[in-house]
Amino acid sequence: MSGALVNESNAAGPQEDCKAGSRRRSWGLVVTAGVGGTLVALYAVVTPFVTPALRKVCLPFVPATSTQIQNVLKMLENRSGSVVDIGSGDGRIVIEAAKRGFKAVGYELNPWLVWYSRYRAWRSGVHQNTKFYISDLWKVSFSQYTNVVVFGVPQMMPELEKKLAEELECNARIIACRFPFPCWIPDHTTGEGIDTVWAYDLKHSRGHETKSLEITSETQS
Repeated sequence: MSGALVNESNAAGPQEDCKAGSRRRSWGLVVTAGVGGTLVALYAVVTPFVTPALRKVCLPFVPATSTQIQNVLKMLENRSGSVVDIGSGDGRIVIEAAKRGFKAVGYELNPWLVWYSRYRAWRSGVHQNTKFYISDLWKVSFSQYTNVVVFGVPQMMPELEKKLAEELECNARIIACRFPFPCWIPDHTTGEGIDTVWAYDLKHSRGHETKSLEITSETQS
């Protein structure tokens, strides 16, 4: 009798070891899958933020402060037509402009920020007056807009200045935040420090460009 019990115990031992090994392998697969899924999700989230930094001009996402927003809105007072925000981030400028009756559009390279902007516009009840596009600003024509808001960096401002001068109508107003344009003289300025906002009426800026070219030509001759 005792011999039979010993044999049964010895037989059960390998079976229990086999089951324990299977459980460990199962948990190992679960952990591996979890880690792999986390890395894939992290890559999907981080890549849109990192990719712009690998382009010719780095345009990082830095949310506009409440003071900056108010300064931009001040520059839009008594203005009509549409508003476009170049590098619209999480959409706060576009949404605030829409609340004041503008048809407002945002262009942003980061798809996550565009989707979040659309959600915020829906939550704010202005989704019918707003549009957000995933696009590279250098591949878009802004000729249809009369009010242009730019949150740029110094490296991009000279080239963007030329692009807007070529594309916009003479009644357009360009509002630059954080950094001014290098050649244009602002018609209006408000705020201080990082909250400074410069407004350029293109009809005056184009006249200034013409005079600058004439002076340069006379100097060279």
